Amino acid sequence: MPLRDYAVIGDGRTVALIAADGSVDWLGLPDLDAPTVFAGVLDASRGGRFQLEPEEPYQVTRRYLPGTNVLETTFRTERGTARVTDALSLDDDLALTPVRELQRQLDGVSGTVPMRWSVRPRYGYGSRTPRMEWRRGVPVAIDGADALAVCGWDVGPVECRDGEVAGRFDLREGTDALIALPFAHQEPLVLPARSECEARMEHTCQAWRRWAGSREYTGPWREAVSRSALALKLLVFAQSGAVAAAGTCSLPEFIPGERNWDYRFSWIRDSAFALDAFLRLGCPAEAHAYFWWLMHASQLTHPRLRVLYRLDGGTPARERVLPLAGYRGSAPVRTGNAAAEQVQLDTYGELLHTGWLYAGATGRLDTDVARRLAELADFVCAEWQRPDSGIWEVRSTPVHFTQSKMMCWVALDRAIDLARRRLIPDRHTPRWRAARLEIHRFIENQCFSERGACYVRSAGSEDLDAAVLLGLLYGYDGAPSRLRSTVDAIDRTLRDGPYVARYSGEDGVRGSEGAFVACSFWLAESLARTGRVERAATLMDDLVALANDVGLYSEEIDPADGAFLGNLPQALSHLALISAATAMDAGLSGAAR
Repeated sequence: MPLRDYAVIGDGRTVALIAADGSVDWLGLPDLDAPTVFAGVLDASRGGRFQLEPEEPYQVTRRYLPGTNVLETTFRTERGTARVTDALSLDDDLALTPVRELQRQLDGVSGTVPMRWSVRPRYGYGSRTPRMEWRRGVPVAIDGADALAVCGWDVGPVECRDGEVAGRFDLREGTDALIALPFAHQEPLVLPARSECEARMEHTCQAWRRWAGSREYTGPWREAVSRSALALKLLVFAQSGAVAAAGTCSLPEFIPGERNWDYRFSWIRDSAFALDAFLRLGCPAEAHAYFWWLMHASQLTHPRLRVLYRLDGGTPARERVLPLAGYRGSAPVRTGNAAAEQVQLDTYGELLHTGWLYAGATGRLDTDVARRLAELADFVCAEWQRPDSGIWEVRSTPVHFTQSKMMCWVALDRAIDLARRRLIPDRHTPRWRAARLEIHRFIENQCFSERGACYVRSAGSEDLDAAVLLGLLYGYDGAPSRLRSTVDAIDRTLRDGPYVARYSGEDGVRGSEGAFVACSFWLAESLARTGRVERAATLMDDLVALANDVGLYSEEIDPADGAFLGNLPQALSHLALISAATAMDAGLSGAAR
C-alpha cells in the first residue's frame, strides 16, 4: 500500500500501522523499539501481517473516533457495509499495565458482507516462524518467551496451519464480531473473555478522550493541532517519558533507494520542540517526564551528548542490515542508527534551550541539573570551533554547518540568561559571553553570503539549508535584514509550492529524497515571524491539507505526486506543525520560543 494509506494506533508502549485495506503491516512487541511481529510493510512475503477485509470489491473510508487514537474503517460493498474498529487497548487511563492487546471489533452496518481474515505472525523482523499450539481452544503463536494468542468471537471456523491462523464469515446487519490478540513477554499469557475485551475498548476510547479534551489550543488549525498532539502522544514512551522520532524503521526517503533509517529512538534534536509543544498544549505531566528522562539519558555521557538515545535512555545498538526486501524494493533495511556516534554541535543548543524552557515554566532547576547545564555551556566554549555532521546527520566529512554554530550561540545565550536569573551557577558567565561573541562573529563573517544575501549551509559555501530557519525560531541575534532575506532565499530556492527541501548540495548518501515536512512548517513560522503573516497563513493552510485522510504526516512528501516518504508517523513533522500553529496564534511577537 502507499505509505499515505497507513494509519497508526498505539498504547504508549508500541504502535501498529494499519493500511486502508485493513491489513496490520507493522507491530513491534512488546515495545515500540522491539523486533516486530508484523513487518509486512517492509517485506510482504516474509514480514508477517494481520489481514482483515471483505471478500468482494469494496470502497473504504476511515477516521479516528473523535478525540482518540482508535481507528474506524468502513468497508462498503455492493451487498452491504461493514465497520472495523481498531485499537491497542488501554485500561481506564493511560497508565501502564502488563497487558499488550490488539483489538479489532467488527460491526455489520447494512446488508451482508463476506469477510476474510488471517493472522500471520513472524517474530524477529520476519526471521522466525512461530510454533503454534492450542490453549483452551485458542491458537497461540509461540517464540521463546513470547506468546501471541488469536482470540476470535463470531468470526467463523478457525484454521491454523503453517504459522498462520485464518477464517472467513458473513457479517450481517446488526451483528458484530471481535478478534483480539493478547501478547505476553516473559509473563503468563492471559486469555480474556469477550466482555473483558469490550470493556477495555470502551475504556480505551474514554482514556483518549479525557487526554485530548484537556489540550488548550483553540486557534484556527485546531483540528490539525489536536490530531498532531494525539499522534505525538503515541510516540511518547510511557515507561520512560522519552519521545520517539517515529514509529517505524527503514521506510524509504526515496523509492527505491538506500536512505532507509531506523527512527525508533529519541533525538536531542527534537527536545526543545517537544518540551515547547507539551507546555503550549497544556501537558505538564508529559513535559516533566520528558525533561527528566532527557536529563537522565544525557547524564550517562555528560558533558558530551549523543545525537540520539534508546527509549529507555541506553546506548543504541549498532546499525545493522536485515534480510528483508524493503518497502517496494527499497533496500537495505536497517535497524539501529550509526548517527548515534556522530558529533552534532546543534544538540547542545537544543538541550540548553530545553532546560531554559523548563526553568521558565517551573521557576526552578534541580541543583545537579543546574550544575550540568553550566558545564554544558563550558563544553560549548571549548568545542564550538569543531566541524560536525550537522542536524541532518550527513555521512560525509564533517564541516562547519551554520545551523550548528547558531545553536552553539543559542546554548550560551540561554546559559547566560539562566545564570542572570540565578538558576544555574554563574561563575563562568564572562567566558560564555566572550565565546558567544566569537561565535556570532564567525557566523556573520563566514556563514553569510553577500551574493545570495542569506545565511548559507556551511562556512564558505553558497548552498542553502532550511535548518538555518531554526536560528530565527530560537532567537539567534542576526541582523533583522539578514534573517528576513534568508527566509526569502529559502522561500525562493528550496520551496516548490508548499514543499520545502532540506538543503541544496551533497550529503554523502546516494539517491534523491522528497521534501522534508518539518522544513515547510519552519518556513511558515519564519514568514510569520518576519512580518509576512498572510503568506504564512496561506502556506499553513496548504500544509495542513497535505496530511493523509486521518491527519498524519510522514517524514517527507514527494512533490511530484504527494506520496508519503520516510518513517511515520514522524514526530518532528507534527511538532513543527504544533510550533507554527501555536506561534502564529500567540501573536507572533518575534521573540524566541
